[in-house]
Amino acid sequence: MSLYLMYGKYQTGTMQDISSERTEKAKQVIEENGGTLKAGYAVLGRSDLLFIVDFPDIADVVKTSLTMKDMFGISFSTNGAMTIEEFDKLF
Repeated sequence: MSLYLMYGKYQTGTMQDISSERTEKAKQVIEENGGTLKAGYAVLGRSDLLFIVDFPDIADVVKTSLTMKDMFGISFSTNGAMTIEEFDKLF
């Protein structure tokens, strides 16, 4: 599994649909595509959401991102990540 940071931005008109039910549906989409939601945050700045997720590979992340955009009207920008401990082992 690989760690990814998914930064979400609400599209026009999608904020009124914020609910715990939609959050649960997003978790289901992540799991149905082979991922695990490690943490989720509402954030300030360029993004509205930050999901920290584990996925087997990048294709699963892309599929999840596109599915959630279609379902919820939230666009995602995604970055791969590793822990500092993993990073330190590279050197």
